[in-house]
Amino acid sequence: MAKKFATRVSKRDRDIKDITSHLDQKIFQMSDEKLLQGARLDDIALDKIEVRKQVRTKFNDDSIRELAANIKENGLIQPIVIHREGSKYVLICGERRFRAMSTIEDMTMAPCFILEDKTDEELMAIQFSENSAREQLHYIDQGYSIFGYKKLTGASERKIQAALGISKSEVHRCLLIAKLPKAVKEAAKEFNTEKYVLLEWQALESSDLKTILKAEILDGTITKRLQLKRKINAGGGVVKAKRKAAPKKVVKKKSSEQTATDLLKELATKSKGMKLDRKSQAMLKKLMANLDA
Repeated sequence: MAKKFATRVSKRDRDIKDITSHLDQKIFQMSDEKLLQGARLDDIALDKIEVRKQVRTKFNDDSIRELAANIKENGLIQPIVIHREGSKYVLICGERRFRAMSTIEDMTMAPCFILEDKTDEELMAIQFSENSAREQLHYIDQGYSIFGYKKLTGASERKIQAALGISKSEVHRCLLIAKLPKAVKEAAKEFNTEKYVLLEWQALESSDLKTILKAEILDGTITKRLQLKRKINAGGGVVKAKRKAAPKKVVKKKSSEQTATDLLKELATKSKGMKLDRKSQAMLKKLMANLDA
């Protein structure tokens, strides 16, 4: 019996329901509330905000201009996050918004969430989480951030996973990427190179092929994982394998025949000083004769 399907309805006539209207809107604010617990909201002069090293290192000028136009038209919807240090205010999250506001001629004040008395570890976790949630971080920036967090806190990969809410394998990959040559990381950002190109290149054994591939990554010839794989296969590249334990030396045991021979020879030697009856002497002589045969 053929199955009966519902009558097809065109996109124009479909009844679209907004399921978010049935959800508690607090769900969408939980992450921000957790990050900004204890913060106060106030307007701060832009020239009083100090920008230090941020998680994000790559900015698109066109997107900054578009954001500035949007802020000028609609105002700043999401306040930036700053940390008060004495009389100074240090930018924690929202450098794109800060840069955009700084280009608007008549804008001198910015709405800010002001944090106080936070440790460097807490601020770095807030910075990483806020940037990851608002806009996708480039994997190079993510690597720098996680490496910085590990250096600052001395935390293990498992503890970093728990603190930042990302998988242990991703933490491990980020740390590997952070340790790559600076030129390779800069090229990856410039040419938008896939993450696994860098990871698989790094895993190659040192060779002329690896040097050639590095040059092609630096000039943007290789940006895709598939391109790299084809080059490796064509060049006969070998990925580093885990070192295997050296095989244990096997001591070759003497055969039972050799052992019996040695025993009889030793017995014959010792019997010279012993008083044996005629029957025992005859048996020993016979055995020794068989050995010599």
